[in-house]
Formats: sequence, structure tokens, C-alpha cells
Amino acid sequence: MPACKTVQPGRSVAADPYTARMSVSHALFALLVVFVWGTNFVVIKLGLADFPPMLLATLRFAASALPWLFFLPRPGVPLRLMAGIGTLAGLQFGLLFAAMRADITPGLASLLIQTQVFMTIGLSMLLLRERLHRLQWAGLAAGLAALALLLAQSGAAHDLTLLGVGLVLGAALAWSIANVLARQLGKVHMLAFMVWSSLFAVPPLLALSLWLEGWPAIAAALQHAGVVGWLAVGWQALGNTLFGYGVWNWLLTQYPAAQVTPVALLVPVFGLSTSALALGEPLQWWKLAAALLIIGGLALNVLAGRMRLKAAT
Repeated sequence: MPACKTVQPGRSVAADPYTARMSVSHALFALLVVFVWGTNFVVIKLGLADFPPMLLATLRFAASALPWLFFLPRPGVPLRLMAGIGTLAGLQFGLLFAAMRADITPGLASLLIQTQVFMTIGLSMLLLRERLHRLQWAGLAAGLAALALLLAQSGAAHDLTLLGVGLVLGAALAWSIANVLARQLGKVHMLAFMVWSSLFAVPPLLALSLWLEGWPAIAAALQHAGVVGWLAVGWQALGNTLFGYGVWNWLLTQYPAAQVTPVALLVPVFGLSTSALALGEPLQWWKLAAALLIIGGLALNVLAGRMRLKAAT
């Protein structure tokens, strides 16, 4: 899910965000983007079979930046802001990939990474002095309950470790900090920003790969990776980043966020279901309970945003 939205001049958003309705074709595009984001966790797992985590993250961001930055103009935002958000994105995916190699399943990763929403709310309270709606407090409580449930199961479940929980929470924290920074962007061509900021993620990820994985492992992976591994890299850049963020942010120029963003609640649903179908990930009661708590918490946050917007209009 995107950290922020594209805003272009002349956007065709209806004056009342609660009467705007997406066309069937646009609704299907939104659903397709969310499907891509949800199923991408299975694609990541397939890529990790051929590449070590930090190298896979390095290749993902390199393929997201090159050659596309030669075709998209550099967005007019401060370099330090672009570098900061790009570096945080690299940290986010580096930690996520490291967790998914052996310490958390794709379905659980797609669910737990959504705690970035609750972390963003908490950071906004601390740093931006934002006041929470009562529904957001309820959503935070649901998220904390889900986290407590997952932590309780991490010692006994064979597909979830405490290290995996910690790494994904670290990835979610990096994402949430990037979200807070992204509020300073203002009006920006988000696809161009994603491409150019991806460039800043490559050097630190490559350095981590050399340090943690070593050149022999990197060389062996690059030499022996199969078609599936390279397709996973390409999908990270073309499907997940360029298509996903490009279409999503285009939809946000056509409709109010209140009409578009609720569809993103389906990301962990697709993540859990496709991992179960494609990789045979078991869906124990505690996973389903945690999913209901997190998705319910996210839904409460979306509803709080709608109520605030409605009250302001």
C-alpha cells in the first residue's frame, strides 16, 4: 500500500466523497492492484529460494529504478526527503525478506506488516500532536490484541518465530516512519517519486548484502538463479511497484480516498489465502483470529477517517 497519494492538477474528484462511485472497470483495477499486493508475498517467498534476502531486496529496488528513471523526470522534492524515504523503504523490505526466509510464512507476513498503520497513527500522535478519533483508539486496541496473540503463538508455532515477528515489526516501523515523512511531499508525481527514491535504497542494501551474505553467496545466487527467481525480481519492480503504485495513485486522482483506500483491507486476505493455496500454509484458528483483529482494526481506522471527513464537509 502506498505511503501517500499522487495529487495532480485538474483531478476529477466529486465534491462529495460519499456520493462518488467508482465505475465497474475502475473498481476492478483497484481490486487487481490489491490482489497483486496481497499475492506478492508468495512471489517474495519464491524469489527467496534463489536469492538471499538482502540481495533480493537490492535487485528489487535496482529494477524499480533502472531504466525507468531515464524516462520519468525527477520529482521536485528535497533530495534529503527522497533519500530518507527511499532508504527507509529499503530497510522495510530488507527486514521483511529476512523474516520471510525462514521465520514467518507469507500469509502471516502480509498480515503482520499491516501494523504499520497503527504505528503511523502512534507516530502521528507523538510527533505531529494529532488527536485520535475514538474509533482509532478501538482500532489500536484490536491491533495490540492481534500482536499479543501472535507473540503468544511464536514460541509454539513451527511457521512463526519470535525473530520473525521482530523483523516484520521492524519493517512495519520503517514503513510507518516513511509514511510520516511522506506527509511533507505535497503534490508529487508518485510513480516518478517511487522510481527515483528506489535508487537510494540500493547502496545500503548492497552494503548489507556484502556484509551479511558475502560476495561468494551473492555471486553464486546471480550465477545459478533460475527463471522463477528472476521473474520474482521483475514482478517486484514491474507488478508490485510500477503497475501497483501507478494504478493505485491514478485512482486516487479520480476518486476521493474514502472510496479507494477501503479496498486495501483485502491485502492480508489475499496474502493469507494465496499462501494457503499456493504453498500449503495452514490457517490455524489463531491466524484467523489475528486476521480478524487486524483487519477489523484497519476498518475502524478507515471509518474514523470517513467520519472526520464527513464532519468537516
